[in-house]
Amino acid sequence: MNLTFRLFIYSVSLLSLFGCISSTGGSAHIGEGFNHLANESSPYLLQHAKNPVDWYPWSEEALNKAKEEDKLIIVSIGYSSCHWCHVMEHESFEDTTVARIMNENFVSIKVDREERPDIDDVYMTACRMATGEGCGWPLNAFALPDGRPIYAGTYFPKKAWEKMLTRFIELKEDDEDELENYATQLTEGIQSLQKLEINTDEYKYEPTVLNQITSNFLANIDFKEGGRKGTEKFPLPNNYEFLLREAVLNNDQKAMEAVETTLDKMAMGGIFDQLGGGFSRYAVDPRWEVPHFEKMLYDNGQLVSVFSKAFQVSQKPLYKSVVEETIAFVERELSSPEGGFYSSLDADSEGEEGKFYVWKQEELHAAIADEQDKKIFDTYYEIKKGGNWEHDKNVLFVKKSIDEVAKKLKLSAEEINSSLAKSKAKLMKVRDQRVRPGLDDKVLTSWNALMLNGYIDAYRALGKKEYLDRALKNANFLAKTMMQKDFRLNRNYKSGKSVINAFLDDYALLIDAFTNLYQVTFDEQWLDNAKGLTEYALTHFKDAESGMMHYTSELDPDLIARKMELADNVIPGSNSSFARAIYKLGIFTYNEAYVDIADQMIRNMVEEISTTELPNFYSNWCQLYSEMNRRPYEVAIVGDDYQQKLAALQNKYVPNALYLGGKNEGNLELLKGKLLEDETMIYVCQNRVCKLPVTDVDKAFALMK
Repeated sequence: MNLTFRLFIYSVSLLSLFGCISSTGGSAHIGEGFNHLANESSPYLLQHAKNPVDWYPWSEEALNKAKEEDKLIIVSIGYSSCHWCHVMEHESFEDTTVARIMNENFVSIKVDREERPDIDDVYMTACRMATGEGCGWPLNAFALPDGRPIYAGTYFPKKAWEKMLTRFIELKEDDEDELENYATQLTEGIQSLQKLEINTDEYKYEPTVLNQITSNFLANIDFKEGGRKGTEKFPLPNNYEFLLREAVLNNDQKAMEAVETTLDKMAMGGIFDQLGGGFSRYAVDPRWEVPHFEKMLYDNGQLVSVFSKAFQVSQKPLYKSVVEETIAFVERELSSPEGGFYSSLDADSEGEEGKFYVWKQEELHAAIADEQDKKIFDTYYEIKKGGNWEHDKNVLFVKKSIDEVAKKLKLSAEEINSSLAKSKAKLMKVRDQRVRPGLDDKVLTSWNALMLNGYIDAYRALGKKEYLDRALKNANFLAKTMMQKDFRLNRNYKSGKSVINAFLDDYALLIDAFTNLYQVTFDEQWLDNAKGLTEYALTHFKDAESGMMHYTSELDPDLIARKMELADNVIPGSNSSFARAIYKLGIFTYNEAYVDIADQMIRNMVEEISTTELPNFYSNWCQLYSEMNRRPYEVAIVGDDYQQKLAALQNKYVPNALYLGGKNEGNLELLKGKLLEDETMIYVCQNRVCKLPVTDVDKAFALMK
């Protein structure tokens, strides 16, 4: 990109680095005072529906308007719970002077990145290329009338945004050839990222490679405070899933220490809502004390899974309580009557980040009342008169154990626990009277699949039937509402509307969740659904040349690039998720073609994941490598007493075991000939070869060592 242009842009966009780390509808009747977002269902788009900026949703109507009027496009991307998105809206998009400049000179498009991650990915890639910096949200891109990006940045203060608008108006008037040049360079750069080295060589999975990957993970761990080394701390659940798996399979004490230190610190930190349960997006400090207060479904679903599995291994009461309290939060605040799970809660309420969650000491004391209870609460949660955060406010976090507090205050642990329980109940009643953070009540298929897996894993670990019942309610909702008869999925649902064709992550994560649901119910409809979704995805998303999967269906309108999601992030990437799901499903259904597809996909990635010093960007691929290296046990349980034996088996964390069976033999090939009259037998098999059956659960575990 032209250096002079880049330096100019950089000079007006320095503050864009402070950002928070769509629709297909047209213009039906729009009421007075609304722009073209009025008929959308996305809460984020509706937040902007009364802006004086004449926003359009991403649609043919908006793109055609830009071409017909020969105007540059502004693509502004965010999400409902994004703090800096709200700031920029209040500063710029609600300002009539700014709106007039935008309306007269641009076609302005608003995108909910959670509904349209495909659009977000294109312009986020453009932002990174154009600025050479990390980018976040709100993401604000300038594009030619055909949608090709010229430049993108994140949050702009009002004056910087006005300068940016003015500069692009001048460039449009005086130097359209240069704009075309910028767009061509960026577009070619984005498209070039799709080039993938195809690995056609045979490959032997090696334990030594896994050992090196694990070492690389551990080299980045903060063993004092948990999580990755750094000034901020992000929950990255898939990283700890991988480390927990390797810790158990290889008796790796250092990996187990990394997992437990991280989970302990998170559970005691301010990132975990100590009153109401559930996790915030990330901590702004290295000790997990002060969160960025938005709560996302995808974090909480995955963290329920990780804490459930860690509880199976360690039996720590802390992990059990975190699972129970997080699920209680999801039930209370993120559950729809139909059975779906909502997307997120804002960080802000009444225009102030964290206001719903933080306390002045006098507020706490007024609610608690009893003097001893006040002292216990202050000591346990690090409460200070001047606050442990900003503006004399306190975030609740824990630094001392119950026993340490009991010793300090010369009380028993039982007295401390009883006092804290009373105080928390009182404070919840007070907090429930506060103005609540905004709720993004759209339902997304992929995020629901992550929460569905959370309930399944919690059921396995804790054995609570209500968790299985809730998982089934959600799965039935997704199957009936999001899944069509031909197994095409919709991505979104809100207020009876579901209008966006699903993306690869929706298919991959739901296939995985349905397959896992089969393992706790032995109801083959879930495997049938998983297979139907897999076949649909292979038909409409597969890249024949590389063996990988595109993020978008071939049925979707083209963007400037058809991207492949290869890396993993806080949500595992769609290609790694699909590869893991299809590998597991191939073993269940004796479909070697599925296993071969997964093998080709990871062979394409193996050089990257085996050599990188930052495997956290490929943590889900690393799990698949581990699964390929040590093919899972197939544990078949057949007979009248299958439910009791299944529950006992799954109560223990065995990461390399798949479960199948039922009262009868069912339709799976491995179950044929396994039913014995008046007996419930457990068969431990591997690669379709079974050991002699047993009736005792402990003996079955012994066969898996």
